[in-house]
Amino acid sequence: MTVRVLVADDQAMVRAGFVALLAAQPDLEVVGEAADGGQAVALALAERPDVVLMDVRMPVLDGIAATRAILASPGVTARIVMLTTFDIDEYVLEALRAGASGFLLKDARADDLVDAVRVVARGDALLAPSVTRRLIERFASEPAVRPPTTDFGALTPREREVLTLVARGRSNAEIGTDLFIAEQTVKSHVSRLFGKLGARDRVHAVIMAYESGLVLPRAD
Repeated sequence: MTVRVLVADDQAMVRAGFVALLAAQPDLEVVGEAADGGQAVALALAERPDVVLMDVRMPVLDGIAATRAILASPGVTARIVMLTTFDIDEYVLEALRAGASGFLLKDARADDLVDAVRVVARGDALLAPSVTRRLIERFASEPAVRPPTTDFGALTPREREVLTLVARGRSNAEIGTDLFIAEQTVKSHVSRLFGKLGARDRVHAVIMAYESGLVLPRAD
């Protein structure tokens, strides 16, 4: 199956490089290029891409506002990867809260960029454990916990354990080792708890867990 990709970046040379790289892949098709956030929204609604590579900082609409606009549009199923020159900053955190499925540094290797598109296209979140830990550090620096908006009562004790470990930045394989269960069993627990919480993906679940106070930042 061909993955349809939209590239949004206000730097023409950067955008052209991404387009050339993606277009060279047999399973990827670039369906549009946007030089600003407004164009990104218009093209996303017109072309209905599977994945949008979205620069955080763009004119007209920044990447965060464009992400919100795209994901709020009826019938749009695109998954969004934020492109940034910064490791992680408030812009990226807000983009994840807005519904982005992860982020990628602009200086990432070519293989990482291609892999990122494939990862989010198949429904996974682009959030490595090291990135999760940086998100945790960000939440730890924010003393106020937002009022709970999620009912975690539907989760079983095991699902709460799994969610806590996901929020601690553990991979499925590491969670399996920690809990003495198979990795496939972990995947099943993760899938079920996502469904119960209405979480889009791993990123969303982590943010929900911290913002609601189910999991509190601490030094591991």
